[in-house]
Amino acid sequence: MKYLIILTLFLASNSLMAQTEAVDPYAGKKLAHVAIQSSTVCDMCEKTIEENLIYEKGVKKVDVDLAANKIHVDYDPRKNSPEKLRAAVSKLGYMADDLPGDEAAFKKLPLCCQKEGCGKPAGEQR
Repeated sequence: MKYLIILTLFLASNSLMAQTEAVDPYAGKKLAHVAIQSSTVCDMCEKTIEENLIYEKGVKKVDVDLAANKIHVDYDPRKNSPEKLRAAVSKLGYMADDLPGDEAAFKKLPLCCQKEGCGKPAGEQR
């Protein structure tokens, strides 16, 4: 009887520990990461990029770091590439590394982004 109680407690504690561990939905999948230097400066930039870039083929996670002006993207390399992701950012109106933001898309950005120059390099005027 003593062994049965110990065994039951052992199994119960193991099942509780298993439930508290974080589950990674992408475990086992080979994802690539790219950090794209951009000219983002505000929360509207972050929202626009994160909400649109997540719909690109193979993209699993998008995180905009406003302090560092970087866009971090985790993606499936079989379905996308860094060049295509940079082009997608540019099509939104923002700079993507050395690729300038699309002029027409820049004009559609929120006014705060246009005034602060999110889609163009620092010091450049449109």
